Parts: sequence; C-alpha cells; structure tokens
Amino acid sequence: MRKTIFLIVTLLSVIFFSCQKSDNEHFIEIKAWQDTLNMEFSDSATSPLLPEDLAVFEELEFYSIDKDFLVEAEFIRTPTETPFFMQTTTDRQPVYVKYGMAKFTIRGEECELNIYQNVELTKKAEFADYLFIPFMDATSGVTSYYGGRYIDLKIPESDKIVIDFNKAYNPYCAYNDRYSCPIPPTENRLTVDINAGVKSFH
Repeated sequence: MRKTIFLIVTLLSVIFFSCQKSDNEHFIEIKAWQDTLNMEFSDSATSPLLPEDLAVFEELEFYSIDKDFLVEAEFIRTPTETPFFMQTTTDRQPVYVKYGMAKFTIRGEECELNIYQNVELTKKAEFADYLFIPFMDATSGVTSYYGGRYIDLKIPESDKIVIDFNKAYNPYCAYNDRYSCPIPPTENRLTVDINAGVKSFH
C-alpha cells in the first residue's frame, strides 16, 4: 500500500514538474519566435517595412505570451474540396484549397477555423506539408491588424492539430501596401478576442 502511494505521489510530482517545465519551454519557444521575427524586420534585406519605418524600428508589439491561446483542436480532413481563388488585397488571385477544419474551445467559446493549402506551394518539396490559417477575431481593427492575421501549420499525423495563437502574425500589408495579401474568408472570422500574437503596427 505504501509502495502504491509512493508511486502515485512520485507520478504526480513528475506530471507537475513536467507541466511547469512545459510552461517554461512554451515561453522560451514563443520568445525565440518573437526574436526571430524582430530580426527579420530589422534587416533591410528581409524587412517588409517602409524605409522611414525601418529607420526607427526597434521591435514589433506583441500581446503577452499566454498558454491559454495554445489549443489542441479536433482536426477534420476535407479531401473532396474544390480549389478556389482566395481574395487578396490586390487583383492577384492565388489558388487555395480547403485542406481541413479545426474545432476547439477557447475562453469558453466553441470555435471553428478552416485550414487551407496554397496549391502552387504544394508543388515545392519544402512546402508540401505546409498549412495556412488566415483569420480575424474580435481584436481585429482594435488592438490587432484590421485585415486579420495568419498562422502557419504542418499537416498533422492524427485527428488532432495544435494551434498556437501566440504565433499569429500580420500579413505584410499591415506594414506596406505594396504587398498582396490573402484576406481571411468570412468563415474564418471568430467572435472571440484572440489576445495573442502580433499586435497592430503604429
């Protein structure tokens, strides 16, 4: 009996410290992602910023890193979808196909987001497993970019997919209107506040 209790306590301790470590690892991962993004924006060779903005750029503004916005969603594959032209901020019409959908609960609200593949990108080996979520939420036009934000994903190996809104980033159009950016389809507009990821610029 004592041995059983000891094993249970040990297991609970391992789980507790694993969760604590996981929280810390998550923070470190997102902070590294933010630092990489800031480096990209600081470099004139990779920055989408206008020259006058680049000259005074220090760092992007992010929401606080919040693990509540790291969700494991139910992934539903939709293999019979027809490719379509996704609307952009210009007359460019890239071809996408709905690859699947994600269902999850965040802050007590049930949400759904469609997940897409860029048909042209799938022809390149390095992007063969690349998935794309353009979305808007209740912060769009308030504290985040009015045109919505993006999340990049990889094809999951199961019926679950992890979505980390702490990695939600702005399209380049948020910084420079010479870019052509996909506009989130109507069905990808959430009513909940996603206070995670990159905030609006300026």
